[in-house]
Amino acid sequence: MDGAQRAGLQLQQLLPTSSASSASETSFSYKENLIGALLAIFGHLVVSIALNLQKYCHIRLAGTKDPRAYFKTKTWWLGLFLMLLGELGVFASYAFAPLSLIVPLSAVSMIASAIIGVIFIKEKWRPKDFLRRYVLSFVGCGLAIVGTYLLVTFAPNSHEKMTAENITRHLVSWPFLLYTLVAIVLFCLLLYFYKEKSANSVLVILLLVALLGSMTVVTVKAVAGMLVLSIQGNLQLDYPIFYVMFVCMVATAIYQAAFLSQASQIYDSSLIASVGYILSTTVAITAGAVFYLDFIGEDVLHICMFALGCLIAFLGVFLITRNRKKAIPFEPYISMDAMPDWYHHSRQLLLKRSSKFKNLLRVSDWLY
Repeated sequence: MDGAQRAGLQLQQLLPTSSASSASETSFSYKENLIGALLAIFGHLVVSIALNLQKYCHIRLAGTKDPRAYFKTKTWWLGLFLMLLGELGVFASYAFAPLSLIVPLSAVSMIASAIIGVIFIKEKWRPKDFLRRYVLSFVGCGLAIVGTYLLVTFAPNSHEKMTAENITRHLVSWPFLLYTLVAIVLFCLLLYFYKEKSANSVLVILLLVALLGSMTVVTVKAVAGMLVLSIQGNLQLDYPIFYVMFVCMVATAIYQAAFLSQASQIYDSSLIASVGYILSTTVAITAGAVFYLDFIGEDVLHICMFALGCLIAFLGVFLITRNRKKAIPFEPYISMDAMPDWYHHSRQLLLKRSSKFKNLLRVSDWLY
């Protein structure tokens, strides 16, 4: 009887301790999620401000006909510094929070760009033009903010240490090997249709970008996590897997930028921004769920709310970019109506005398 009472007392002492430890682990995971989310939001905000600063610098130089080059202005260098600072913040965020949380937060940069564009707009507008052009952008910003809140609140809480052993174990796991095989086959098929069949659809190009981007973010999280562990004293830089991940990160980022550059030459930037964000985020979350097992142990409610946050953020980004003002094509300053009278008189004489000058005149008209 005494033995049973002692066992019961020991069990009562152990239960509060285990529940307290699980509560502390949960609070610690939420704290890391918050740090990673704040770093990502800060980074995307700073990058958006930097890009708008550099754009303002180019517009000001073109408008005032300043003979200085853009890289000789303080504004452009300030934009470059802020861009590097923002990218460093986004890079560091991958070491603290799960991949599935950090990737969708790139919508913050689009929200900031939309707000900055409206605040610093220089053209006059009427109320009906304002409603037609900017209401959808405001609604999109609101939806993107709501989606971002849901993402941060219901993000997965997987916080595995990015040691070389853990990364190697995930790299050779059969779910990731199967995902890699499917991704490679799909990438090769899309590349074949894009190069050989001239399938220049925006979905084809941006899906190529998304597949490369999924590998980029997977390797970025591994490199960032190993660097943070090395700074904390657990050296990871002497393992070959770190350099394998680093090379894959740089290579996929370069090819991703190349495909994005080709897409920007064919399609409008707003279409690339919206479709690219949706495809890249979806594929990257899938890669993170397979490689880092982000959603293991999460209940159905959290997963559904996280998916709802993604859908709301997707809709918000689509509305932000839908009514963005398109670029006006270049129009020559000299038209045929502005040509002097002697040019028109000479042209008529040449047409009357010989027809062999017609091609020359066509070239001359095209040049002017």
